Amino acid sequence: MIPVHPEQRLQRTSLRHVGIIMDGNGRWATAKGQRRFQGHLEGLKAAKRIVNAAVNMGVSYLTLYTFSTENWKRSAEEIGFLMDLVKRYLREELGFCMKNRMRVRHAGNREGLAEDVLSELDRVCGETKNADGLQVILALNYGGRDEIVRAVRKYLAEAKKTNETINEKALTAEGLSSFMDNPDVPDPDLIIRTAGEFRTSNFLLWEGAYAEYYISGKLWPDWTEADLADAVKFYENRDRRFGSVTE
Repeated sequence: MIPVHPEQRLQRTSLRHVGIIMDGNGRWATAKGQRRFQGHLEGLKAAKRIVNAAVNMGVSYLTLYTFSTENWKRSAEEIGFLMDLVKRYLREELGFCMKNRMRVRHAGNREGLAEDVLSELDRVCGETKNADGLQVILALNYGGRDEIVRAVRKYLAEAKKTNETINEKALTAEGLSSFMDNPDVPDPDLIIRTAGEFRTSNFLLWEGAYAEYYISGKLWPDWTEADLADAVKFYENRDRRFGSVTE
């Protein structure tokens, strides 16, 4: 990945958290007469470009939809390839993360992930946990519904441990939020979806309640720094009211 140079910085932004549904790898490969695996390789290159651009723009949090709870329905060969890509990214980009004070975090269900993937993930998350720059959150084996269910289970387990009475008044939105995967991370301001699809696909269902959505027709492997800049410009022209009325 190209190092960040101050003189090459893109337009800075005030938004804090961007989530990206990185869609279109397979279609990119098919359109070029290549196997889906090549599309995933190019998608990884795009992810590196966008992480670099996010650093340049001053984004604080970037959540990448890396592998969903529904992606297990794909072929064993493709799943294995995707998991190897994740491990490769974690190994190869640790130096870049350390140099640019980036913190890597995980969102998703650890159950079901192979030990070698968890080992690499835990190693990089541990070595970057004190970084004070961009936080890259890998949504790996992640599903919004699954996260909510796991949060409720954590809440119930905690209540049982402290002998609290469970009733309808005890559970609040704020209280449940504290049991999400990364409760200290602010809700996404902007969620980007590539490849022209108009679906949430189970991504950040709880946290994205008031996110602005930006749909790009470009396939993910074709995404560049300029595309992220366009998405941010779109966001900055939005009037965010959060249910209220602008006078």
